[in-house]
Amino acid sequence: MDDSLLLELYQLSLDRISEIEETITASTKEEQAPHADYFGRVAGFIRLADQYYRDRQSGRFERLTLEELQEYNRKLYGDITGDAYAVSYANPAYAAAKLGQPLGQLLSYLYMEIRGMIPFGAEGRLKDMADCCQTFLEVYGILEDAQGGGAEAVRHALYTAVSDLCPQAVDDRNRELLDPSLSFARDIVMNRDLTDLRYLYLYGDYISDNELDTARYLNQLPQETVTAMAATFTEGYRRGFELAHVDLSKKSLVDVRYCIGFERVIREAVKQFRQMGLEAVIYRSAVHLMNRRGSEKIGYYGTPANAQCDYDHRCDLGLFLDHDLKQRKLDAQRNAYERRRELAAGMAGPAVMEIFGEEAFIPVNKPEAVSYTPYQLKLMSQMQRDSVRITYQYINGEERSFAIISYPVPAIGKDFEAIFNETIRLNNLDYMLYRQVQEAMIQALDQCDRVEIRGRNGNETWLNIQLMKLSDPAVQTKFENCLADVNIPLGEVFTSPVLKGTEGHLHVKELYIDGMGYRDLWFDVKDGMVTGCGCANFPSEEEGEKLVRETILHNHETLPMGEFAIGTNTVAYRMAKTYHIFDKLKILIAEKTGSHFAFGDTCYSNSEERKVYNPDGKEIVAKDNEISILRKTRPQDAYFGCHTDITLPYDELDTITGIREDGSRIPIAAGGRFVLPGTEELNRALDGTDEEV
Repeated sequence: MDDSLLLELYQLSLDRISEIEETITASTKEEQAPHADYFGRVAGFIRLADQYYRDRQSGRFERLTLEELQEYNRKLYGDITGDAYAVSYANPAYAAAKLGQPLGQLLSYLYMEIRGMIPFGAEGRLKDMADCCQTFLEVYGILEDAQGGGAEAVRHALYTAVSDLCPQAVDDRNRELLDPSLSFARDIVMNRDLTDLRYLYLYGDYISDNELDTARYLNQLPQETVTAMAATFTEGYRRGFELAHVDLSKKSLVDVRYCIGFERVIREAVKQFRQMGLEAVIYRSAVHLMNRRGSEKIGYYGTPANAQCDYDHRCDLGLFLDHDLKQRKLDAQRNAYERRRELAAGMAGPAVMEIFGEEAFIPVNKPEAVSYTPYQLKLMSQMQRDSVRITYQYINGEERSFAIISYPVPAIGKDFEAIFNETIRLNNLDYMLYRQVQEAMIQALDQCDRVEIRGRNGNETWLNIQLMKLSDPAVQTKFENCLADVNIPLGEVFTSPVLKGTEGHLHVKELYIDGMGYRDLWFDVKDGMVTGCGCANFPSEEEGEKLVRETILHNHETLPMGEFAIGTNTVAYRMAKTYHIFDKLKILIAEKTGSHFAFGDTCYSNSEERKVYNPDGKEIVAKDNEISILRKTRPQDAYFGCHTDITLPYDELDTITGIREDGSRIPIAAGGRFVLPGTEELNRALDGTDEEV
């Protein structure tokens, strides 16, 4: 459809939507249908989103003052923030109370999709805005027609819309991930005056005090500090390729992800990546239903306008998901990659700058929210696995790497500046000191057949981790010596456990993963596979299990233990203890503050054949387990597309003991302290006696 025809169609839709709003506003409550309030309010939002689009296109938006932009942003997102969410149709509980079920679920979903008109308006995506309007009008027509069929007809219409739009939505997302000519966000980062905080509102995202205060703080840092922060990030990325013996010069693109407010550091990172021959691809977290992955954010994003709202809609695909829709998405993904085969071959991998310090989110389960059926959970699992396989057909896992780093944001509290400075130090700890300490630990563990972990202080953990056997210990090792390259900060040794013989009970009294809090989180493991799980977040055990299965097992019936690691970053632990921020840490840091266990794929998924070496020259050979090795015979069963770390912190950790094949024991840690000769230096940070550790 050419632009003039699209604009005409869009305008006709808007005219009709305005008429609907005016008719409803002019009528009395007695004259209105039960759904009139919904359509009147959503029509009002569509007209607001249209005004936003027009203000962006005309340039009026950029002439507004900071205060005016803040007010505009509050108006766009006001319906789902604070107390307003309780009486918003975005809230499935309110929608169900007003409209009944299943219509409430369907119309709440529709309103959330229509709210996507805000980012569409920011980027000038008229086709997507027109699609939202058309779907709104179709559903309105069904419910206005006495013979229209009611909720089932609405569901059918929405299913058809989702299915019809799926190929284009998936293709658009694929282009966002790979095509550097889509430069909406990169232009903001590289070309705007970052000292003028109005730039934050150009994204079209919700902007809180967090983003504003982060940008203000970064603006007052010396240029050399900002450049050094970026260099830690980009050099870690480069070293990842160097250590893996992968030729970075063959690559042309880097996938840069960050949180809004960090543009000053990202600008320097983009420049440094360009010096390596890499152009940054920057894209927002997914908007379309078929591209979203629950409430997970991948891309750039800001503070959620309402974390509960995101959680309430994490399973909206369950309204429509069936075998045909699953296959339609996978076919669209494959076709999209095929169209961009050359761009995909040039993708070097993600460089991710995360944040920590936001208020922890404890979700509320609402019976009115959409949930997946057991059949749909199987479809989701299959779709996730197949999607990963398709991606790695075009972006070769053997030729890619990554880097992840994180920094605090002002929401962390009054000690923000001190924590920020400590984090910079944390991200640049003494490489050689940690290399030597971790080499001593690995040399001991390489002698062992298995590792025994026990909890303390009310922690009920007891685990036995089976390790692979080395055929040539002189040149091989079981554990990777993780220093400051791809996974920043440094401070862990990790391996892929042998599943058979890995068993026990993992328990963590309090844990936070991506801002979500878990109470008394637990897993039972037999032969390396999860046999039971739960948490104490809700009065009902069933609800606790459901939360863990959705957010950690990612809707799989079971997952293998893909990683066992011993964290050595006692500096990070001391920082968290000093400032009382264990609940704020990103898993990237938290995993280094104790022993951790990841459920899902191994750390080497899709790149097992690539030879990897520790700094001492030994080859890391423990990269597979009994599931991942299926890639050679049953590739569809080898990967799960997820990997979630569960950290057992030092204060809940009693002993880590290596056990040789003959039953003799090598104590690694006892009473939450390191006791293996050569590792005692780590205890000085726990005691606060050495600022340089």
